[in-house]
Amino acid sequence: MKVILASDHGGVNLRREVADVLDELHIEFEDIGCDCETSVDFPDYAIPAAERVASGEFDKGILICGTGIGMSISANKVKGIRAALVHDLFSAKATREHNNSNMLCMGERVIGPGLAKEIARTWLETDYEGGRHNNRVGKITEYEGKA
Repeated sequence: MKVILASDHGGVNLRREVADVLDELHIEFEDIGCDCETSVDFPDYAIPAAERVASGEFDKGILICGTGIGMSISANKVKGIRAALVHDLFSAKATREHNNSNMLCMGERVIGPGLAKEIARTWLETDYEGGRHNNRVGKITEYEGKA
């Protein structure tokens, strides 16, 4: 598995914690920043990361900003991306099992580093169930083809 990791200025600290999880799990990843604490625009990080997941260069992506909302909205504008905003373990597991999410979004101002690390670990280690969920995910993909 290959993962792309990004944040805006509001998610720098949590991104470092998630990078530790990726190291612990021996998952190959690329951290594309930002490396700043001054204000940047989240779409400048979310959209390029999402495009690289959609192209197949990366299997999954993890995006972090202050709330995770801006990152998830931006990433979901890219065709082929199913970015899930997650702040609890149940949703982390469910969005992988049921939605085959390929990007995880979290907010540094919403959750602490311990929970964020557990969410990332759960999301990375949970497989898509397929089966009855294929029809639902397929309808999203079909709609994207019309746009």
